[in-house]
Amino acid sequence: MTQIKFGTSGWRGILAEDFTLDNVRVVIQAIADFLKAEGCGGRGLVIGHDSRFFGERFAHETARVLAASGVPSFICKDDTPTPVIACEIMRRVTDGAINFTASHNPSEYNGIKFSTAWGGPALPEVTADIEQRANAMLGEVCYRDMPLDQAVRSGLVEEIDPMPDYLDVIRKKIDLEAIGRSGMTVIFDPMYGAGRNYVDSLLAEAGLLVQTINSSRDPYFGGMPPDPSPTHLNDLVTRVRGDKRVALGLATDGDADRYGIIDANGTFIEPNYILALLYDYLIRRKGESGDAARSVATSHFIDAVAAHHGYAVRETPVGFKYIGEFIRDNEIVIGGEESAGLSLRGHVPDKDGVLACLLVAEMVAVEGKTINQLLQDLYARVGEFHTSRTNLRLSMELAEKIGDKLTSPPHKLAGKQVAETITTDGVKMILEDGSWALFRKSGTEPVVRVYTEAGSVEELEKLTSAAVEYVEG
Repeated sequence: MTQIKFGTSGWRGILAEDFTLDNVRVVIQAIADFLKAEGCGGRGLVIGHDSRFFGERFAHETARVLAASGVPSFICKDDTPTPVIACEIMRRVTDGAINFTASHNPSEYNGIKFSTAWGGPALPEVTADIEQRANAMLGEVCYRDMPLDQAVRSGLVEEIDPMPDYLDVIRKKIDLEAIGRSGMTVIFDPMYGAGRNYVDSLLAEAGLLVQTINSSRDPYFGGMPPDPSPTHLNDLVTRVRGDKRVALGLATDGDADRYGIIDANGTFIEPNYILALLYDYLIRRKGESGDAARSVATSHFIDAVAAHHGYAVRETPVGFKYIGEFIRDNEIVIGGEESAGLSLRGHVPDKDGVLACLLVAEMVAVEGKTINQLLQDLYARVGEFHTSRTNLRLSMELAEKIGDKLTSPPHKLAGKQVAETITTDGVKMILEDGSWALFRKSGTEPVVRVYTEAGSVEELEKLTSAAVEYVEG
């Protein structure tokens, strides 16, 4: 039987194969038992789901199991973005949340994301405890449950609509008046996911002409993964390119914790670059001051912005939960990942694609320039950064060799001396000129992810080629 294993963003599995009702009930019982062991649970949990198949049923089964353990629950009445659930944890001061989502993964997947009382994803020591409890129960009917109608009558289950309160929070963080004054046209693509009626409703409220595409609820996500990457945003790119009035294309993934940005000419803008642009914008235009945080796999572009303004950057392992701790403790202005997750000081300690999209819209409106123009301006002030990520499938032979390769990294790469080796998460080699390569094995797939960064496109191509050759050679 498949073991329960929490990754960087919870436990995920294929529907009807390992992500079954029985296995879900076991994991929920393990969470309830963990809370009880910690003396928690009395303040209840928010329960939510994205637009995937069976989301409502999983949410209701969760409420039944929690109720049998005396843990109250607040069930979101519709499919709900992950950042909205995080916001509701903090607003209600609950003991956390259980969110059924597989984020940007294909439609055959679903997942459980457990967030604790501070609003961010559970840290490894918590998920390890839950894993151990769940795996000890697999294959046995050892969970308890209560009929849903009885749980409702007992006051242990309440249906809620967290959308209005979340929108109020966003209104205080985004200058909707400035967006409205721009008069620009924006196209929004929620990719059939839970982000529907969030970004577009606030842009329309600001007075913009907003065109929304792929906005129905579709558990199959139009036949593609709800991943706002260049590969899956063809609809949005085509529409932006086809209408010269459009200043910006915005997208959110399946649970709206990630974002995708398309410039006025139809160019996809890397999240690495968006993170640096927004940090600079927050300091220059919104009067923010302070450090930033990024994952080890994220561009050093934001480091150059920090240095330019006299601040520092904290580097974390991959997984937004580590950045979320800095948000929680009010230690950074902005934190983000190369995989299109970010949040701000004073906001939820979890990724928020809705906030990211609206902040980009505000930046473009206030600056009166395209994103590419803003990028060139920033390059002129702090230098150029070009990044790449390559996924290499591991054959059985390569899987056996890769461990040794990563424990004994080379002293030179692409003809340049390795000045520093960082093993925060994977193996990261900083070269003598500041370019770098990171080799990181996936925790869920037979894949090695190779991240590279250099100061020019030509140098990036050389470094990426050398890094791939090192893995495969």
